[in-house]
Amino acid sequence: MTKLSQLVATGGLLLAGINSVTADLFTPKHEAGRCAIRGHCGSKSFFGSQLPCVDNGLAEEPDADLRKQLTDLCGPKWSEGPVCCVKDQVDALKKSLSTANQIISSCPACKDNFYNLFCTFTCSPDQSLFINVTKTQEKNDKILVTELDQLISEPYGTGFYNSCKDVKFGPTNSRAMDLIGGGAKNYSQMLKFLGQERFGGSPFQINFPSKYTEPEMEARPMTPKKCNDEDPNFRCACVDCPAVCPELPAVEHAGSCHVGALPCLSFASIFTYSVLLFSFAVALVGHVAWRRHARRRTERLRLLTDAAPSDDEDEGDLTQNGAMFDRPQRTYIVNTWCDAAFSRLGHVAARFPAITIITSVIVVIALSAGWFHFELEKDPARLWVSPTSAAAEEKAFFDANFGPFYRAEKIFLVNDTDPSAPGPVLSYDTLLWWMDVEKFVYKDLKGSKFGSTFKDVCLKPTGDACVVQSVAAYFQDDKDAVDPAGWQETLRGCAASPVECRPAYGQPLEPNMILGGYPESGDPAGATAMTVTWVLNNYEEGTGESDRAMDWEEALKNRLLDLQVEAKERGLRLSFSTEISLEEELNKSTNTDAKIIVISYIIMFLYASIALGSTTLSARDFFRSPAITLVESKFTLGVVGILIVLMSITASIGLFSWAGLKATLIIIDVIPFIVLAVGVDNIFLIVHEFERVNISHPDEVVEVRISKALGRMGPSILFSAITETISFALGAFVGMPAVRNFAIYAAGAVFINAILQVTMFISVLTLNQIRVEDARADCFPCIQLKSARIHLSNSNSGQGARFFEAPEESMLQNFIRKSYAPRLLGKKVKAAIVIIFLGIFSAGVALIPEVELGLDQRVAIPDDSYLIPYFNDLYDYFDAGPPVYFVTREFNATAKKHQQQICARYTTCQQMSLTNILEQERKRPEVSYIASPTASWIDDFFQWLNPDNEACCVEGRKACFADRDPSWNITLSGMPEGDEFVHYLNKFLSSPTNDDCPLGGQASYGSAVVVDSKRDTIPASHFRTAHSPLRSQEDFINAYASARRIADEVSKDTGLEVFPYSIFYVFFDQYSTIVSLTATLLGSAVGMIFIVSTLLLGSLLTAAVVSLTVIMVIVDIIGAMAVMGVSLNAVSLVNLIICVGIAVEFCAHIARAFMFPSRTFMERAKNRFRGRDARAWTALANVGGSVFSGITVTKLLGVFVLGFTSSKIFEIYYFRVWVALVIFAASHALVFLPVALSLLGGDGYIDPESDGGLEEDLATRRYRALMPGGEDSDSDEEY
Repeated sequence: MTKLSQLVATGGLLLAGINSVTADLFTPKHEAGRCAIRGHCGSKSFFGSQLPCVDNGLAEEPDADLRKQLTDLCGPKWSEGPVCCVKDQVDALKKSLSTANQIISSCPACKDNFYNLFCTFTCSPDQSLFINVTKTQEKNDKILVTELDQLISEPYGTGFYNSCKDVKFGPTNSRAMDLIGGGAKNYSQMLKFLGQERFGGSPFQINFPSKYTEPEMEARPMTPKKCNDEDPNFRCACVDCPAVCPELPAVEHAGSCHVGALPCLSFASIFTYSVLLFSFAVALVGHVAWRRHARRRTERLRLLTDAAPSDDEDEGDLTQNGAMFDRPQRTYIVNTWCDAAFSRLGHVAARFPAITIITSVIVVIALSAGWFHFELEKDPARLWVSPTSAAAEEKAFFDANFGPFYRAEKIFLVNDTDPSAPGPVLSYDTLLWWMDVEKFVYKDLKGSKFGSTFKDVCLKPTGDACVVQSVAAYFQDDKDAVDPAGWQETLRGCAASPVECRPAYGQPLEPNMILGGYPESGDPAGATAMTVTWVLNNYEEGTGESDRAMDWEEALKNRLLDLQVEAKERGLRLSFSTEISLEEELNKSTNTDAKIIVISYIIMFLYASIALGSTTLSARDFFRSPAITLVESKFTLGVVGILIVLMSITASIGLFSWAGLKATLIIIDVIPFIVLAVGVDNIFLIVHEFERVNISHPDEVVEVRISKALGRMGPSILFSAITETISFALGAFVGMPAVRNFAIYAAGAVFINAILQVTMFISVLTLNQIRVEDARADCFPCIQLKSARIHLSNSNSGQGARFFEAPEESMLQNFIRKSYAPRLLGKKVKAAIVIIFLGIFSAGVALIPEVELGLDQRVAIPDDSYLIPYFNDLYDYFDAGPPVYFVTREFNATAKKHQQQICARYTTCQQMSLTNILEQERKRPEVSYIASPTASWIDDFFQWLNPDNEACCVEGRKACFADRDPSWNITLSGMPEGDEFVHYLNKFLSSPTNDDCPLGGQASYGSAVVVDSKRDTIPASHFRTAHSPLRSQEDFINAYASARRIADEVSKDTGLEVFPYSIFYVFFDQYSTIVSLTATLLGSAVGMIFIVSTLLLGSLLTAAVVSLTVIMVIVDIIGAMAVMGVSLNAVSLVNLIICVGIAVEFCAHIARAFMFPSRTFMERAKNRFRGRDARAWTALANVGGSVFSGITVTKLLGVFVLGFTSSKIFEIYYFRVWVALVIFAASHALVFLPVALSLLGGDGYIDPESDGGLEEDLATRRYRALMPGGEDSDSDEEY
C-alpha cells in the first residue's frame, strides 16, 4: 500500500518549497502547451520518494519508446501530441498504478477515471493551466516541488468518486475507497487524502482548491466514466455498482399479517370473543324479555283458573334425593377392569407388605446401579442442537474442511463509573497503562500447565504477526509513539483513515472494531469504551493444541480478573470474556439452587405430614388428647412419600444411564420438582380415600379397606400417570438432546413413581393403619399408648363407630360441599364463569404473537457472573457484527459454467450468482442483516491472474498470462479451466499477501478453499461477509433466519449446494423450528390426552371437555409468558410440556369423579341438582378438597420457594411459569371444569366400589350418619 500512497509523488504531480513564495515565481506562465512540472529532481531525505522538478517549459514530443510506454499504460488517446513527462516518470507511474490496479481493476470505470487523473496530471501538455507550484526546496542545485495547487472540476471529482465509492476489495472484506481514499465520504475528502503529505503517504503536499484567483487557470474539462456507463467496456459489475444490479424480490416476514397494529391472530381472537359476547348479551336480553312475557301470560291464565291444589296431587315427599333419579345405571367395562385390578393389587400389597416393600427397594437399587454409568452433558452445542440437525451437520462440515472457528478473547474498558455522566475512556496515562498490559499479555503471560505464550497459540494469517485488535495498533504498539500533546490527533487521523495505521498483521482496523460509545460529535477521542480482541487458533476438542489454548485462556482470565481491580482504581470498569467463559458459567451449579431444592423438599415434607395427619385429627383432638395425636399422626407416611419420590428419581436416572443417555443440568434441577409435585398429589388422594373407607367400612379388615380405597383411586392415578407419562415421553421425539433427554428421564421418573405409590406406599399405608389400630406411636411403633387405645378401642369393632369417634369433616370439605359447589353450579354463576374463562382464553390467544423467541445469555448464567457486564457492554458499545460464511459443497469450479454461478466482477457472471445476491442483500441490511462486502475468492483469484498485476502471478520471471491466447479478459473467455484451474488456484492460495500484491490469497483465502487435485474439483469453499451489529436475541434469530433464506435462494437460483455458517448459528438453529415444534408437541400431547381420556373415562364428550380445559390452561400460560417476559426457547418448551402433564393432573380426578360418581356423595346432593349438575356437585364434594389441598397447595408451596432463588433462569423460566401453571390449572380444574362438565359432560357410569348392593347401601348410610350435618343435608336452608 506504500506504493499506492506514493502514487501522486512518483507520477510527478506535485511541487512546493520550504519557504512560502508567490505562485508566479515557480509557474509564471499559464498557457496551453506549457508544463508546470517534469522529471525527477531527488528526494527530501535518503529514504524519501522522488520529487518532481519545477519546469514551466513547453511540452515536447516523446520518442517512440516513451510513446508506446505511455499508450500501453494510459490508453490510445496518448498516441499523439506532446507531453510533459519523461520515461522515468512513466516507469514510476506504472509501478505505483499497479498497486491501485489490483484494488480497483474490477470496476473498469473507476480504473479508467483513476488512471486518467494520474496520467493527465503527470503527462498532460497543458499542466500549467491546472497545476500551480506554490512551494519548493533547493537541493543539489535542483529545485524540488514540495507543495502545489491542482484544479479538478467538481463534475469530474464527483463522477470519479461515485465510480469508485462502491468498489469492493474482497481480501479485506472492505471498500476499495477505504484503501485508495482513506474511507472518504465525498470527492473532496478523497482528493485531500491523496494529496496529504505524511509518512507512508504523499511525500509532498497537494492542495485541491475549489476556487482559484489565477485568471488563466481552470480545471480541465474531463468527462468521468460512470460505473453504469453506456459503453459496456467501462460498465462495472453489480458488486461494485448498485445501479446495474437487478432488484431482489421483497422478503415476506413470517407473522407479518396485521390488521392495523394488531397481529391477525390477536385481532381474530378479540373479534371472535366480542361477537360471542355480543351474541350472548342479545340472547340474554331476549330471554329476559320472553320470561317476562311468559310470566304475564301465566298470571292472566291463573286468574281464570282455580289455583287451589288438588287433594289428589303428589305432595312431592320423596324417600330419596331427586338427584338419585338421574344416577348412572350403566357400567363401563374398562373402569370395572381397572377397579378390579387395582383392588387386587391393593389387597396383595396390603396382604404382603414386607415382601412388597423389600421387592420395591431391590428393584430401585438395581435400577440405581446405573448411576455408575452416569454422565452429565455440559457442552451447550451438544445440549441444544440435534446431532442430526442441519446446523450441527453444517458445523461439522465447516470444522472438518476449514478448521474450527477461531477462539476470541475480548475485553471492554469503559469509563462509566462516574454516576453523573460517562466520560472518555482514553487518556495519555490510560494508553500507556494499557500498552503495558498488552505487552505483558503478548510476551510474558504463560499457561500454568503447558507454559504456552500468546505467540504460541495466536492466529497468524500473514505468517508471523498475531491478530490483536486494539487501539494500541494506531500507535504501532509503541509507547514512544504516544505523544502527550498530540495522541488525540493521531487517534483521529487513524480512525478517519485506518489504512494508514495498519497493525502488524496488515488488515486495517476500523474504529468501530475497537472503540464504542461515541459522543454526539463522533469524536473517537471522546469514546466511552474501548475493546480489545486477542484471536487464537482453534482446534478440535481434546487435541493437544486445544488444551494449550485453553490453558493460556485460563491464565488470561486470571490476569483479567486482577486487571478489573486495577481498572477500578483508575476510575474505569473492565469486563471480559474468553472462549471458555460461557460454557464454564453456563455449567456453574450454584449452592443457592441446591439449597432451594432441599428447602422445597423439606417444606413439601412438612406440609404432607401435617396435612395427611389432619385427615383424622383436628386441632381440638390435638389439645384434648396428645396421645391420640401421636397415634393418628402421619409423619412417617410423609417421610415415605418423599422417599418414594427420591427413589423414583434415582431409579429413572439409573435406568437411562444404563442405556447411555446423558443427563443435563435441567434434569437435575427440574425433575425433582415435577416428581415431588405429582407424587405428593397421589399420596393425598390415596390417604383421603382410605380415611373415607375407614369410616364407611369400619368392620372390614385392613387389607379389604386398602383394597377398596385403591380400587376407587387407582383408576384416577392410572389416568393421570398415563397422560403425564405420555405428555413427557412425546418430548423424546425432539431432536434437541436437552429436551429429549429431559422428557425421557421425566417420563421414566413419573411412571416409576406411580408404580411405587400403588405398591410400596400402599404397603406402608397398611402397616401404618395396623400401627394406629394397635395404638402405637408414630415414628416409634414399639411404644404403645394405652390412653389412646381407650379412645380408639371401639372405632373398628363390630358395634360400629360412634358419632363422637368419627373424624370431623374438614372446614375445606364442608365449605366445598355446602357453599362453594352449590353456588358455582347456579345458572347465573355458570354463565359468568364461561364468559370470564373464555375471555381469559381469548386474551391468551391474542397474546401468543407477543411471545418472543430466544434465551438471553445474561439470564442463563449466574447473577454474579463476570460475563453479565461483558454482555451488557457487547450490546451497548460494540458496533460490528459477527462474520458469516456462505459455504459451497462439492462444487466443480473448474468448469466455466459453474464459475459464472459464483463470480460477480466479470461480464458473463450470472446476474443472480452467489456473490451478486450477497451484494444485493448487503444493500438492505434491515432485512438481510448483512453489512460487509463479500470476500469472493474466485473473483480475486481471476484478478490475481491479470497480467497487468505483474507482481502477482509470476512464472518464468513474467506474468503468468502475459502471452496467453486467448488473453485474460473480463468475459472469462481467457480464464483457466480443468487441471489448469487447479494448478493456478493452488499457486494463488499459497501466494503471500503483501504490498506488492495485496491480492495474494494466502492470508485471505488460504483456509477458505479446499482443492481436490485428484478429482480437479472444489469439495468445499466459503464466501466471507459479516452481519450487521446484533444487539438482542431477536437480532440473532432474525440474522440466522435471513442467512438461511439467502442460502436457500442462492441454491435455488444457481443449483449449487450452499449453506450459511457463523459461530452462533448452532445455538440459534432451534428457533427456526421451535414454534412449529412447540405446536406439534403440545398438539400431540393434547391429542393423546383425548385418546386416553376417552378410553379410561368412556365418553368422547367428557374427554373433549378435559382436552379443551387443558388447551385453555396452556394457552393462558403462553399468554402469561408474553406478559411476564418469558421467551420461548428449549427451556420454556420443556416447561410447557410439564404444564400439559400437570394440567391433566389437576383435571383427571375431577373428570373421573364426574363420570363415576360416588353414591355416598351423590345421595347428599341438593334437591335442585339433577343429571350432570348433580354429578358435577358430587365430583367437587368428593375430590375437590383433595385437588385443592393435595395438588394446588403442595405445588404452590414448592413453587413459592423458587421465588427466593438467585438464579435468573430459575426465577424467570421456572418460578414465573409454574406460578402461572398452578393458578390457571387450579382455577380451571376447580372452577371452569365442573361448570363445563355440567353443561357438556358425557353420560356417567356406576362406580363399582360404591354400588355393591345391600352391604354397600348400609355402609353408605353409616358414612352419612357419621358425617356432621349428614342428616340435614337435604335441606335447602343448609345451603
